[in-house]
Amino acid sequence: MKKIGILFGQENTFPQAFVDRVNQKAVDGITAEFVKIEQVEQAVPCGYDVIIDRISQDVPFYRAYLKNAALTGTAVINNAFWWSADEKFFNNALAVQLGVPVPKTLLLPSKHRPDDTTEQSFRNLALFDWDKAFAHIGFPAFMKPHAGGGWKSVYKVDNPEQAWRAYDETGQLVMLYQEAIEFEDYFRCYCLGGKHVLIMPYEPRNAPHERYQTTMKTEGEAGQKLLDTIKDYTLRLCQGLGYDFNTVEFAVRGGVPIAIDFGNPAPDADVNSVGAENFEWVVEHAALLAIERAQASRAGRTNLTWGTFVQDSVRAAPKGSPTIGSNVQMGQAVRETNDLGATGAPSATAKKAAPKKSASAPKPEPPTGEVSSSEQSAKKAAAPAKKPAAAKAAPAAKKPAPKKA
Repeated sequence: MKKIGILFGQENTFPQAFVDRVNQKAVDGITAEFVKIEQVEQAVPCGYDVIIDRISQDVPFYRAYLKNAALTGTAVINNAFWWSADEKFFNNALAVQLGVPVPKTLLLPSKHRPDDTTEQSFRNLALFDWDKAFAHIGFPAFMKPHAGGGWKSVYKVDNPEQAWRAYDETGQLVMLYQEAIEFEDYFRCYCLGGKHVLIMPYEPRNAPHERYQTTMKTEGEAGQKLLDTIKDYTLRLCQGLGYDFNTVEFAVRGGVPIAIDFGNPAPDADVNSVGAENFEWVVEHAALLAIERAQASRAGRTNLTWGTFVQDSVRAAPKGSPTIGSNVQMGQAVRETNDLGATGAPSATAKKAAPKKSASAPKPEPPTGEVSSSEQSAKKAAAPAKKPAAAKAAPAAKKPAPKKA
């Protein structure tokens, strides 16, 4: 029997509807349930062939559990390894390469230094040019965390003073500074399995429970062309990122859909916000996706979805054994130190006798090259004047003259 599980937190409507839908289909050899976690041991399978993840973005323990499950053969939706690595700034850069329009965006260094850093930690970082940023991005603009979601720490600014004031409140967050898109249409799209797309008119300026209560403004042939383009862009993004269960948002400006938000490891699927019709679509297609992945899963191998970005990178990697032509050397023991001169060792209480030099130790070599006449003059000028000779004292035992190098 293959088991499908759903891992979730505070949401109530979608998890139960999903489990019920899978079990109602009565596919031979497949059952669904809420995930049960007891003891998690490294490299030990969790007992689920497929897990729909709805909560690990907020719970690090769940994230570690899912990575261990994926390593031992569970098909985790979405891939916990990938969504832990991607973030909004990278996603925007990838969208540009995929041919999907996105807002002009800059990355801002954090207002406050991260813990355990000093000014010297940022010697490679030039002073940020706000005037240049304002000229490039314009106003209004948005300041938002480069990783995260849920409209947390998002600011809309209309002038430099508001931008600086918002930046002062961001602490150690790394922020994006992004142009605001004045739109005539806005859409939110579900994409499941990298192939099924549901396009929903959406109004982000409404209250959360009223955002789907709107209609598409563009009509006729232009409207159909717009929908076709949105579907194409949605598939490009989800296939590029490798998301199995995602939502993509587009703001339409001048007839051009511009991708605003498209990295959602656990997109909203609550019936009270998305509405009954959209809810029915997402429950049905999530159930079909989970059953399909359960049927395709094979024990003893990874059953994850990786986007075309990762797949292309793997295919482009040089082939051959990494041991061919390798060279291994043993380093010599050294007294621990760092580039600031600190050793971390207690000061010595007594001086030890200097070790005798080995006969085979390398001898110092005299410097080579010539000293310019100007340098010689400078050295003479800097030399102290000779004192008059004192009265001769009793001759002391002569020391042997040092040998010339």
